[in-house]
Amino acid sequence: MSDTSGNSSKKKFDFNLLTRIFRYAKPYRAKFIFSLVLALVLALLSPLRPLLINQTLMEVNNASALKSIDVLNFLFWITFFQIALLLVETVIRFYFTYLSSWLGHRVVKDMRVHVFEKVLSLNLRQFDKTPIGTLTTRTINDLESINDVFAEGLIPIIADFLSIVAILTAMLYTDWQLTLVCLLPFPILILATYFFKESVNKSFVNVRNAVASLNAFVQEHISGMMVIQSFTAEKKEEQKFNLINQRHRNANIHAIFAYSVFFPVVEVVLALSLGILVWYAATDAFQMDPAEALQTSGKIVSFILLLNMLFRPLRVIADKFNVLQMGMVAGERVMVLLDNPDTLEDSASAKDYPIQGEIEFDRVSFSYDAHVPVLSEISFQASKGQTLAIVGPTGSGKSSIISLISRLYQHQSGTIRIDGKSIDEFSISSLRRGIAVVLQDVYLFSGSILDNLTLRNSEIEMERVVKAAQLIGIHDFIMKLPGGYSYEVMERGATLSMGQRQLLSFIRALLYDPAILILDEATSSVDSESEQLIQNAIEILTSGRTSIVIAHRLSTIQKADQILLLEKGRIVEKGTHKELVNRGGAYARLIELQSHSKNPEVF
Repeated sequence: MSDTSGNSSKKKFDFNLLTRIFRYAKPYRAKFIFSLVLALVLALLSPLRPLLINQTLMEVNNASALKSIDVLNFLFWITFFQIALLLVETVIRFYFTYLSSWLGHRVVKDMRVHVFEKVLSLNLRQFDKTPIGTLTTRTINDLESINDVFAEGLIPIIADFLSIVAILTAMLYTDWQLTLVCLLPFPILILATYFFKESVNKSFVNVRNAVASLNAFVQEHISGMMVIQSFTAEKKEEQKFNLINQRHRNANIHAIFAYSVFFPVVEVVLALSLGILVWYAATDAFQMDPAEALQTSGKIVSFILLLNMLFRPLRVIADKFNVLQMGMVAGERVMVLLDNPDTLEDSASAKDYPIQGEIEFDRVSFSYDAHVPVLSEISFQASKGQTLAIVGPTGSGKSSIISLISRLYQHQSGTIRIDGKSIDEFSISSLRRGIAVVLQDVYLFSGSILDNLTLRNSEIEMERVVKAAQLIGIHDFIMKLPGGYSYEVMERGATLSMGQRQLLSFIRALLYDPAILILDEATSSVDSESEQLIQNAIEILTSGRTSIVIAHRLSTIQKADQILLLEKGRIVEKGTHKELVNRGGAYARLIELQSHSKNPEVF
């Protein structure tokens, strides 16, 4: 999976990307269109109050031609109308802001579900080369930035532009000469806005990159905390974290500096515009008679109000452009993930077949990397109900074989058959429903023991869970825990011992009643008491099922119907325990080596 977290470069605005993002707003297009209508209404309402103030002052200046009662009535109704207009504008602005945020959160919720579905469908090799923290950033942080495209980006920018156009139109309509005079300092503002936008955009890209690095670093090091503390590497890792954190801090400070310069510049430009307005109006007033000058006062007041209203969106529009740009950068990263073609999908002819348990490998070759073969020309067969044991040194390809059976990885050549059919003919869901894997490193999720046993499958009844636990021999232990089956285990089952976690994984496998059972070093790294329980559990689990057992302890596989000895991705010996011992080959030497070793796991 290509990752843009480390190197995000400045690009032209990508309208195709924006279109893809807005496709997720399609189910809510009525509300999206309504938000644009509200933006237009707000733009039309914004200059009305200053214009009404101008009209009010003009009417009051003509009061000598009116009765005092008429002036008071006029002032009452115009004031009432101004207050009503202000309330209406406030309500519309509130609903516009709420609707923009509502739309953003709805779109992000749908996108997050889509992204997580994509993550679930990726081939495992993608997780081998992509840091977990990076995927977390894509699913959480980057999608929050896309939310800003709606809540603080495109829609508010459209609203601000409409407001600017409406205010400028009102100013030109009132007095085009005075408008042009007021806009004389605007080139300074345009130049400052450009530099501000470029500076903050660069800083925000650096901030996002630093956030991705922080997430990846923290995720990795919290997961590996035991190793860090065991080797007293806290200081060194703290120094590495400090460097990444410094980059994050520096990027933020750079953005803060740009804000600290830009906003005072905007205030200075506004002050210049107001100063030029007052100077021009005062100079012009000297050439007017008193009555005409009095009439001009309303225009000046309205222009002061309009200028302040004009600068309000101009202060933030550059910042909103940066928010929009950062949302686009985040959107591009998310789309790279969504466009990743490395997923495992059913073939056009795949069907749901019930699995009986016969397994055959016919000249199967596989590699994680095209230049480093892991399995070469592997061939073997396991009949229904048989137990097949696979042994060999670390890196010989044992775990790769079981990954290929479940199609967690795709082999490059040869054929893998289940019940005489190529595994490509099975739908992935039906294939994996018929296979259960018990790993050496048991993964338990945060939640109750019951949730971990059933994986939140509501079809598995509590009665079945209890029977399975009693059969495995761990029911009494579970009931002694606070809450019994409702006992909350910590992440990865940290509150339980290795043996206890292993036994829970056996219950999980038993509940799903697989036709094929795979045990990947299930008796490794447990104490003698737990090992005895696990051996009993294995006998229960393997009864009547096709079983593939990977083991370091050769004493645990002597009853297997067939044993494969792997070396460097090839089968070097094949047969029963008795046959291989009598043969006096590599397997017999390993048996002899383990019998004389204090450590029974020599490979």
